[in-house]
Parts: sequence; C-alpha cells; structure tokens
Amino acid sequence: MFNFSTIPLIEDPPYIELLQWLARGSLKQNLLRAIRLWVWLHSLYGDQQDRLCLPDPFTYKHWRDTFFSVTHPKGELAPHLHHSNCACAKTTAQWLFYPKTGLVEPEWRRSLQQHDAISDADLDELLQQRLFAVTRRSLFADLQILTELGWLKLADKQYYRVQNFPSRPSARELEPVNNRLGVYDLGFLNPNLEAIAQNLSQPIQNVQRFYLEVDYIISQTQNQVEKWLDEFRNLWEQTTITPICLSYTSAKYGVVECIIYPVCIYYVQRAVYLCGFGKTPTNKGEWYNYRLDKIQKITPLAWNDAKLPKLLRQRRTTLPTPDHIRLQMHQAWGFDFYLPSKLMLLRFDRTFHDRYIKGTSRHATFKAISYQGILQLIPEQVIPVKHRETLLKILKNRPQDDAYYTVIYRDGDPNVGLRLRAWRPKVEVLLPWELRQEITKEVQAEWHFYQN
Repeated sequence: MFNFSTIPLIEDPPYIELLQWLARGSLKQNLLRAIRLWVWLHSLYGDQQDRLCLPDPFTYKHWRDTFFSVTHPKGELAPHLHHSNCACAKTTAQWLFYPKTGLVEPEWRRSLQQHDAISDADLDELLQQRLFAVTRRSLFADLQILTELGWLKLADKQYYRVQNFPSRPSARELEPVNNRLGVYDLGFLNPNLEAIAQNLSQPIQNVQRFYLEVDYIISQTQNQVEKWLDEFRNLWEQTTITPICLSYTSAKYGVVECIIYPVCIYYVQRAVYLCGFGKTPTNKGEWYNYRLDKIQKITPLAWNDAKLPKLLRQRRTTLPTPDHIRLQMHQAWGFDFYLPSKLMLLRFDRTFHDRYIKGTSRHATFKAISYQGILQLIPEQVIPVKHRETLLKILKNRPQDDAYYTVIYRDGDPNVGLRLRAWRPKVEVLLPWELRQEITKEVQAEWHFYQN
C-alpha cells in the first residue's frame, strides 16, 4: 500500500479558475467533467476524509470498487439510481456545496455566470444531475485527462500518483510572476483558445512553440491606440470611474462627440474596440462599439457635469458591466450586441458543409435543421405571404440533402455580413427576406465585373 504520509495533499476548492483549467476548453460545455475531475483529485490527493485507500500503482478497478458502493453496476452503461449511499447517487450540487468546500452557492453561481453566459435554468439542471452517473468509458476518459495534465503517470495500464503537482490557477501565489500567464490570466480569451494557450504559452526547453497570429489592420495609428489603452487602464484603476467625452470619427456619420461610460475593450475581427454606454453617434440606443484608432480625443468628465445625458445620470448607481455584453453576445451572433436580433435561415452546399462547417463552432444559436424542419418553419415567420410562397417554391428546387441551419444574429452587424460574403457562393441566405434581397443586389453587381 502507498504510504499515506508521502502523498502530497491537495486542498483546492472548486473555484471557477481551477475548473476552467480542468475543462481544457469551454467551461460551459465541460462543466460537469471539470467538477468530476476535481472530485477525482480529492479522491486521490485529498485529506484523510476524502482520500481513498488505494494501492500504488492502482487500476481503474481499484478506484471504482473503493469509490462506489459494493452494489454499483460493473457494466458499460451509465448506472441507474441503485442505492442512495453510493457516490453515483450524489448530485453535482451535493458535491460542490457542503461545508468542507467553503463554497456559498449564490456566490459560486454568480462567479460562473460572470465567466460564462449560462442561464439560471440551465445551471439548475446541471447542478441536479448525478455527477458520477456516467459510463465506464467517461471515467476512463477522466483518467486520461488527469494523466495528460500531469496529475497521474500511466505505465502498464496502471496509474501512479505523482509527488509534484502540475502548476494550476489555485497555486498562483506560489508561482513566479513570469510563469503566471500560462495557467491563470487567460480568461479573456476564447475558451477553446484559452486551453491551448494555458498548455503552450510558456517556452518548452527554452523554445517557444506556440504562436498566435491574428489579422490586425491598425498600423499607422498604433501609437495612438496604445495611448488610449493606457488612458482607459488609468481610468478603470480609479476608485470612482468617471464618464468621458469622445471625439470620434465615424465611417458613417463623420466626426461626432459622444459622452459615454467606458465599459470594456474587445479585440474583434482585425481591430480593437471600446464598448461604451451612453450617447451614441446615431443618437439612438444606449450602446456603441468605438474603434480605438478612430478616437481623436478623450476628455474625462465629472458625474455632476451638466453635459451628461439623462441616461448616464439615471444609471450612475447601476452602471453596466462587461458581463452584460458577454450575455448579449451569447444570445445572438454578432459583435454589435446592441443591434436588433433576427432569425436567419441558411442553406449550405453539402460538400462544402461537410468539409468546412461540420464540426465547427460558430455561435451558440447556430443549429442544424432538417429540410422538412425548414419547410415547417418558413410559414411561421412574419413575412408577406407572397415572399413566403416564393421562398417555399425556391426550396422545392433545392437539394433536400444539403445542410440547413438556423441562427439568431444581429441585424446589420458588419462582421456577420463579412462572414456570409466569405462563404459565397456555397451558402444561400433564405431568411430574412430583406437580407436575401440585399445579397441578391450585391451578387448582381459583382456579376457585372466578371461577365465579360
């Protein structure tokens, strides 16, 4: 048997940062697995109450027979609820929210929802699921992940516990400053990219093996962009964050002045943007995304300044946060999250779809629909009857085995428009009708360039 006193101890609670690291990708999609991996770690390295009495090395069978009750099914299928005292009967909430973890459920939920846009209803459903009511294959996959992360060593189908734990977010205070980026400070990235960066952002054997190349159209005004970034950092470091007046050059509206509350910075599709709440260049709505290289001047204002729009004065005590933006972006495809959302119906050429669309992640609302589903959906849409009938006739001439999709998008978002253009001619916009007509005119104009 392994000497209990020689095994290192893990005391990490299931904080969101650690779970994100264990998820190795989208925490929202892999939340249950991340929490299950945290339980695994405490069964292997926890204190005397949590740690299982296992030989070293141990097998999956050793762990299963010690972790679960004697009546736990040994087959390949997910176990049914066979005994209330078996570990497979406990819900996710029961694993998370008991006195020893020190977690307060409302605070933990809020922290998770700030990290990932997940509704209360979806989170309630996840928390009530039996965490270990999974197949044997899933549990073997857990062991593989723990091995890849450096928590176990595998030899001859047996697992050895390690004496030195891998670097992880909860151990941040113990790490040199230069090592922190790879394991902690990457929450601002796309979750899937974050997992790659966490694994490879630091040099390996003094050789950098991971590079991130993105399109970035700002060059001549980069010094000005860096100046604005410094100003925003200084502003956000203040105890009281004040509104500002922007002198801004809009491609559509020329030079305008906007008094706003600066919320956060986004890099999206080749440039850096400030998300601002307040007066917009259009004098409509409350939000606008300002490209930093188009800002000419920034003037801080006091909260009692008479020039402040009524909207800002009313919201001073309930100012929006970046979480609002993330939630809105989750609800519809497009960075201009303040634009109205609409349903879009798309048809992809089957070969193109299978090569370039299938298996990719576009947006949470980007979902496949059957040909028959499209035929049933179109009559339900609020469009003139003549357009509805025309569209149904068009569909009858389209291949039924092509790939059809629905997506909720931001109407007028330029990045969505660019993506649709990049997919042409392998994609057809069926709805909304107005967008279909707009694309028809573009294609007709483009055809004139090449017809001769």
